[in-house]
Amino acid sequence: MSQIRHSPVAPTTTRLLGGGATIDRHRHDDHQLIYVSAGVLAITTEHGSWIASNDRAVWIPAHTWHEHRFYGQSRFHTVGFSAHGRPPLLDAENPTVIAVDPLVRELLIALTGTALTQIEIRHIEAVLRDRMRRVTAQPVALPAARDQRLADACRTVEEDLHQPWTLTQLAERVHTSERTLSRLYRDEFGTTFPQWRTRVRIFTAMVMLAEGATVTDTAHACGWATTSAFVQTFAHTVGMTPGTYRAGVGKPQQD
Repeated sequence: MSQIRHSPVAPTTTRLLGGGATIDRHRHDDHQLIYVSAGVLAITTEHGSWIASNDRAVWIPAHTWHEHRFYGQSRFHTVGFSAHGRPPLLDAENPTVIAVDPLVRELLIALTGTALTQIEIRHIEAVLRDRMRRVTAQPVALPAARDQRLADACRTVEEDLHQPWTLTQLAERVHTSERTLSRLYRDEFGTTFPQWRTRVRIFTAMVMLAEGATVTDTAHACGWATTSAFVQTFAHTVGMTPGTYRAGVGKPQQD
């Protein structure tokens, strides 16, 4: 595993990055809110993997190492929050994915965009802080497994989502019982195996759609039996159809 780069201050800035671009493992002494108004960003930490897109952002607590990979042409916004002097807006220990409504989106873009006076920054930050106390946590995240048997089972599924693995087959493959593997999913992820598998499929689908894959091809590659079943599950989880999501992730918001 690569070394961790220590950047004490979490910058408040906007960057443009191409699909496939990465930012290596690093950590800050500040909390950080990460958002992409175009493209899709996969964020990996010791806690797991998280997705940021134009309708959700990721809160990274201070001292948490994280690395990034971008899918599609991306407009990348980061806002730093001091970890000293006041309570954190969100969880101080674990990353959190939050919904981004139109007001929060505009606040993030304004705060990380053109040059602002200190008075303007304080005013925008005050409104953003107030709105973030009312945000809704989002479920599209993949926690990291601690038990090696569970990690091996997860990797087997992730390597070929089109393969319809059953819990019994996975248990045999990782040399444990179905009952034990089921318990590991519940204990470590707080979910059943089918629920976790759906989350992996949605996570992968978001990346594929951001890279321009069609809805039908994405449904097939991610293991859905029919496109309609994929559309229904994606819409229920993400809050919009995959077609709407695909059209939106490539369109930057206006600064």
